Amino acid sequence: MELKNRIRTLVMIGLMVPGLFSQQTPKPLTNDDVITMVKNGMPESVVVSAIQSRSGKFSTSTSELVRLHKAGVTENELNAMIGVSSKGSASQAAVPAPAAAPAVPKSRKPTLSVTSGNTTQVLQLEKTQLAETKTKPSSMKSLASDSVVAQAMQAGVNEAGMAAAMHMNYGVGGESVQQAGTIFSSVMSHRQPKVTYVWGVPGPASSNVLQSAAPSFTLDFSRVLGVTSDDYAPVIVKLTPAQSTCRIIGATQGKADASSSPAADWQIYSNFLEERVNSQLQKLAPGKYKLAPASELAAGEYGVVLRPISKAKKFSGGDVARGQGDGLMFDAVWTFQISEDAQ
Repeated sequence: MELKNRIRTLVMIGLMVPGLFSQQTPKPLTNDDVITMVKNGMPESVVVSAIQSRSGKFSTSTSELVRLHKAGVTENELNAMIGVSSKGSASQAAVPAPAAAPAVPKSRKPTLSVTSGNTTQVLQLEKTQLAETKTKPSSMKSLASDSVVAQAMQAGVNEAGMAAAMHMNYGVGGESVQQAGTIFSSVMSHRQPKVTYVWGVPGPASSNVLQSAAPSFTLDFSRVLGVTSDDYAPVIVKLTPAQSTCRIIGATQGKADASSSPAADWQIYSNFLEERVNSQLQKLAPGKYKLAPASELAAGEYGVVLRPISKAKKFSGGDVARGQGDGLMFDAVWTFQISEDAQ
């Protein structure tokens, strides 16, 4: 009898052990798991760490990448998923398998180099700040005198980014949003049918000082994820310094909640106010251009920006506020200063 009890006990332990081990082994992450983390507001750094530290079973087909992008998955998160998928494919290379599909090219942010005289250098891509005000975008001068805009740029506040984060349940990192009191409390009113959205860069002057009044630029934005490169072309704009705190790039009017809407229904550029510089543009390939001013530039502050070829192009306010996809393109700027002594 005692022997039978021992045998029964051993059998039960044998049945339980596999179950215990299966409970301790985490299931591989999937595309839907990543979307769930993003929609529940987890910071980008946490999502990337989870993707890289746990085993993953990701699909990186073109249709899945588009679905992930529309769900708010960032470029860094997508690249982490592609990297994990690539490692998994490499570890199984010794096992005979059907020919793999062509690798998905890694996304790359827009790049710009400038030639000034005999010197060529790469300029750093800068992120614009987005502020809201009641001042109508009638002129750059009127916006430059708006203390609300100047204070917002000086504080480094992206109020639209915070609004989008709260409305869309996104986690927005400290790099793009810094809490700085209630600067916008007097102008954020949904009772107003429209507000003015202002794009600018903090600081009174660019650190990129050019000694040539006739610089030339080479741009490449051919591999930005979720973007049709033929929708955009680079232009040079003159920046307007505002109260020694920031430089205004441009402005437009929109609904009070336009920046928090995930729907691609915001025609930002149809009535956009900016000071374009007459330029010569040469298209080398889709998303690759050479750009130069048509005549020598006067001393002052300037920027190279990417603008939709069609003024009727529609944007998602959430993408603009979060700086991803089409929003990354419209928010991108490379600033430079033409020196008083430029030749």
